[in-house]
Amino acid sequence: MSQLHPNLDIDQANQDLQGKSPEQIVEWALTQAKNPIITTNFRPYESAILHLVAKQRPDITVLWVDSGYNTDATYQFANKLIRDLDLNVVTYIPKQTAAHRDATMNGIPGIDNPQHGEFTEQVKLEPFRRALAELKPDVWFNAIRKDQTEFRQGLDVLSLSKDGVLKVAPLFEKTDADLDVYLEEHNLPNEHDYFDPTKVEESRECGLHTQL
Repeated sequence: MSQLHPNLDIDQANQDLQGKSPEQIVEWALTQAKNPIITTNFRPYESAILHLVAKQRPDITVLWVDSGYNTDATYQFANKLIRDLDLNVVTYIPKQTAAHRDATMNGIPGIDNPQHGEFTEQVKLEPFRRALAELKPDVWFNAIRKDQTEFRQGLDVLSLSKDGVLKVAPLFEKTDADLDVYLEEHNLPNEHDYFDPTKVEESRECGLHTQL
C-alpha cells in the first residue's frame, strides 16, 4: 500500500493489465497520475517508450539524469529525439564534474574496483534521488523489460518505489524484435553507440531499480 496510491491493489492491477497493449497500460496509468514523469537515458530503443507515453501526455515531464559520460552519438540521439518529439525534458546532473571525478578516481572505476559503488552513487543514484525529491512524481514511467536482466524477470509491469511512487513499465513484456517493429511503424530513430559506466555489462543492475 502506498500513501500516494492508497486505493490501489497493485497485485490486482498487475493481473488486470496482463495481455494489455503498451498503449492500454499507459492509458490506465495516466488515470492514476496527478504528476507523472517518464525517465530516460537515451539508450537503445528509448524512442519507443518516449513516443508511446508522450503521444498520450505530450507535456509529461521527461527526467534525464545525464551522468556526463554519454557517447557523442547518444548526445546527438538525445538532441534529435527531444526536438522531433517536442519533449519536456528536465535534466539533472551530478554535483561534481566528470573531469573532477576522473582526476579523483583515476578515470571510471571498473566494476571490481571498490570505488565503483561511490561512482554509481555520484553519477546516477544521488541525482535521481534529488530529482524525485524535487519533482515529487506519483507515477514513474520507465523502459525496463523482463528480458534485460535476471533481476527484472522477477518484476512486473507495475511496482512501487521505496517512496511509494507507482513505477510503470509499459514495454515490460516486449523484446528487441517487438520494438524494432514499433520503431519502423512510427518512423522512429534508434541508436546503439551507448555506454552506461555504472552498469558496464548489459546484464548488471546499477541500483536504480533495486534501491529507489
